Amino acid sequence: MNDAPQPRRANVAGLGLIGGSIGLALAECGWHVSGDDLDPARVERAISMGCIAAAGIDPGAEITFVATPVSAVVDQVKRAIADTSGVVTDVGSVKNGIALAVDDPRFVGGHPMAGSELEGIDGADGTMFQGAVWVLTPTASTADETFSAVAAVVNELGAEVIALPPDRHDQVVAVISHVPHLAAATLMGLASERAEEHAALLRLAAGGFRDMTRIASGHPAIWLDICAENRTAILSALDGLIAGLQEMRDVVSVDDRDALLGLLQRAREARANLPSRVNQPSELAEVRIPILDRAGAAAEIFTLAAELGVNIANFEVVHSLEGNRGIAVVLVDAGRADLYRGGLMARGYRPAVQRLG
Repeated sequence: MNDAPQPRRANVAGLGLIGGSIGLALAECGWHVSGDDLDPARVERAISMGCIAAAGIDPGAEITFVATPVSAVVDQVKRAIADTSGVVTDVGSVKNGIALAVDDPRFVGGHPMAGSELEGIDGADGTMFQGAVWVLTPTASTADETFSAVAAVVNELGAEVIALPPDRHDQVVAVISHVPHLAAATLMGLASERAEEHAALLRLAAGGFRDMTRIASGHPAIWLDICAENRTAILSALDGLIAGLQEMRDVVSVDDRDALLGLLQRAREARANLPSRVNQPSELAEVRIPILDRAGAAAEIFTLAAELGVNIANFEVVHSLEGNRGIAVVLVDAGRADLYRGGLMARGYRPAVQRLG
């Protein structure tokens, strides 16, 4: 009789760069991963690389990741819900349209803020998500158990979970991801055009220029769907960028040095204030939060952290000895633990905070 514990089982639908990386990361954590793709050759390659252990979708898998292009996500999520018994999530960079189309309690949208300049399954990297931010976008229909289960797996892959409403996510990524890519592509196009006039231009391009335009080397095809699906938020962010560039142009054109210095100084200060990762245990506090008996309570714990700018460095749900109520145990920056505790109490939670180290 074999009493050895059986590995946990997961599916990955769509075996490109992100799907392949998820498969590798899960396998390295001891999961048995099944997967499929429209391209049979990619499935074979994924098996040979160890991204998946078996072809096809496992009906009994406890979690399915949909990692197809954005335009195919809704259909693939619905297929996964119909054909499996576990929770389902996706990795698309546009969330609101998916949330409007899928209202099953077993689904929560997701978006790992990670990637590579490499393309396809051959660029898969099992360490891609370590230290990365992974956004989950629960809605009113998302079951607490679904959110907690997906967040725990994401955490196992080494990522930091942040929760945002789907529409808010799309507005944010338009500013921090989508428009920067379009801006980098535009700047790279300008440099290329000017290079025809000045042969040395691209040979001199280095340092800051290379850093700023690096994202323009990403796979172009995926941006067609992204721009279509997130058009409204992208146009709004582009309008803001254009207005900002016009202001900068006006200041430079009249040689208003005080105004220019002010713009550059504000940008420098904002850049310096970008949040950094919390890694040292001595800088963490443990917050134990009894999960309220109301829909969306587990997700609300994460959404509040995002609103307050509190990093959740680790997360798990344990069961209370008093019954079936779960307790969320989260690790946060000790310096912001009191702020987080106050926000939780204002929403009816009764958190207990203990500093580590």
